[in-house]
Amino acid sequence: MATDAQQACFEAGIKFGSLYHQFAGTPVSPASTRSLEAAMAEAIENQPFCESVDVTIHDDRVADAIDHANGYTELTGSLMDVEMRIDYEGVVVDTRMEMVDGYPLMELASVRE
Repeated sequence: MATDAQQACFEAGIKFGSLYHQFAGTPVSPASTRSLEAAMAEAIENQPFCESVDVTIHDDRVADAIDHANGYTELTGSLMDVEMRIDYEGVVVDTRMEMVDGYPLMELASVRE
């Protein structure tokens, strides 16, 4: 059986998988970044043990990624940073996703009881 800390880390992974794969490919423009950030955070915060989610979609990255006249691009990990806090049975896990060497890296920032 998993320890509470292991289960908390597992829960964090589930939340990241859900966030990334649910929203990757969503049409986004500089005008819609704030509403998409809020929708993503609110959707993931509905899941069990999720204390908080902070999504930052970078307007400049979105604008740079638009390569056609329709004024939008598809959301990818390279356009956003995410921080989440999971609380499972008193074990608090802080996570983040940010660009590292050209890759949207999801990682544990801290695990504490």
